[in-house]
Amino acid sequence: MLVSPEKLEQLLVEPGHVKKDDFDLARQEAKGKNIPLDRLLVDKGVIVDENIGRIIADAAGYSFIDLKKATIADISDKLLDYIPEVVAYSQKAIIFEESNETVKLATYKPDNYEFIKHLEKKIAKTVEVYYATEFDIDVALKRYKGDLRKEVENILEEMKKGVAKGEQNTIKLVDLIMEYAHTNMASDVHIEPLSEFAVVRFRVDGVLHKVAEYPKTMHDRIVSRIKILSRLRTDERAAAQDGRFDYKAMGTDIDVRVSIMPVTEGENVVMRLLMQRGRRFTITDLGLLESDMKKLRSSARKPWGMILVVGPTGSGKTTTLYAVLQMLNQPGVNIMTIEDPVEYNIEGVQQTQVNEKKGITFPKGLRSIVRQDPDVIMVGEIRDEETVNMAVNSAMTGHLVLSTLHANDASTTFPRLLEMGVEPFLVASSVNVTIAQRLVRNICEECRESYFLSEDDLAMINEETAFANNIKQIAGKDDLSKVRFYRGKGCRFCNNTGYSGRTAIFEVLEVNEEMRSMVIDKVSSDVINKKAIENGMSSMVHDGITKALMGVTTLDEVMKSARY
Repeated sequence: MLVSPEKLEQLLVEPGHVKKDDFDLARQEAKGKNIPLDRLLVDKGVIVDENIGRIIADAAGYSFIDLKKATIADISDKLLDYIPEVVAYSQKAIIFEESNETVKLATYKPDNYEFIKHLEKKIAKTVEVYYATEFDIDVALKRYKGDLRKEVENILEEMKKGVAKGEQNTIKLVDLIMEYAHTNMASDVHIEPLSEFAVVRFRVDGVLHKVAEYPKTMHDRIVSRIKILSRLRTDERAAAQDGRFDYKAMGTDIDVRVSIMPVTEGENVVMRLLMQRGRRFTITDLGLLESDMKKLRSSARKPWGMILVVGPTGSGKTTTLYAVLQMLNQPGVNIMTIEDPVEYNIEGVQQTQVNEKKGITFPKGLRSIVRQDPDVIMVGEIRDEETVNMAVNSAMTGHLVLSTLHANDASTTFPRLLEMGVEPFLVASSVNVTIAQRLVRNICEECRESYFLSEDDLAMINEETAFANNIKQIAGKDDLSKVRFYRGKGCRFCNNTGYSGRTAIFEVLEVNEEMRSMVIDKVSSDVINKKAIENGMSSMVHDGITKALMGVTTLDEVMKSARY
């Protein structure tokens, strides 16, 4: 590490960037696990990667480079060739720009003068050294990775030549799939058997992409390897099985949840990758509008009641709850959770994993938690009548309860709770705020461009009168042809999709006395929604259009995701 732990404490704790207790805990853990303290602080969500990078670089007298914002996509093969892959990984260094006489080197080890001298001699150019965080370097070094299709073809070619045994190739192929899934920041891996071959697909930013295929004859061995890793029965092929295993890729621990389902052509495998760094959102990172942020903070400060996050599967509900938990996670607060699965371990929070084989279900776990003197309780999901009644009772007896629910929008939360058998007066008394959300893809920052709607676009949008009126109102223009929007042209950085990463669009319904009366009277969700908007709630479509006008996402993504 470029600066000592003592110096880092001086740089971070004294100015108030990091709390002393958080720093001391991280320092002790970093020493025990023999990992860099600065990276651990970021991994734990104590400080943002870019902020600690700038502080360390400034203290050590180096220029800082944020490679996420630099043109990583423009790092050409020629620049990569200056430093061999093995050396680049060991030295944590990559050349990101060059001119006739100089090259710019981003490195986590800028004081490695011997390596820098050797590099200058090798390429006969002056090396300008920039400090980059270890995580940034790891992301940039992914540019060395080739194409998974080519790697699979190489393995198949080796098999034909008899260079390696089938078992070795099976292990190698599964490792390649996991490594490339991590490299491409995939949330899910699908391995699907077809009639003559099997297809590997990655879900990236919510969209499935085919990345490779292999002969059907290899499929049973691939599935068996995954079953062995997941400790599932290899001789069971007629029943569905669920399991999990841990995998380490490029220094990152990945929790892999496995689902295997028999289909007509064999066994279908879906693996969900839970990477802890991907869950490190603070409440300010969620992308809430300022007015919605105030509502959420206000509700989270209340000593009792419920905060419910609603939306379909895969809409980021749990990530939002984790962000709220991190805000509430203080030394004087006892926070306990019951989850399925525990997606991210939060230091200082007592988290329990649902395990039906051991008798730990949501209702039973919640019943035990309330005996543990909690201040805040998080229930991963409200699925049944018993869980919802216990959650409501906990919220009414002095606990702040956070949970998720499947509902279309914020106002639909109330009839959903009533359908699950909760008395109207209890719903009205217990719910503080309900948040509905959907995930939309971010425009790639590397290739973002502005544009005006074409005649075809205008015709399509004008057919959706409510949507068109929303745009006019938010943009403050009656002529949609004069409203500027944004999109991604497509580049190497985003694999020519025009998108990179995802964000959420929200609607936050704060329950006031008027809303409580409507809930008690069992008023329809449409009426509640209309009244909430009259009282100042920004609907999901309003939030989405606002973000489209800001250049965060595209109009297409909003139209696909939000009700209007």
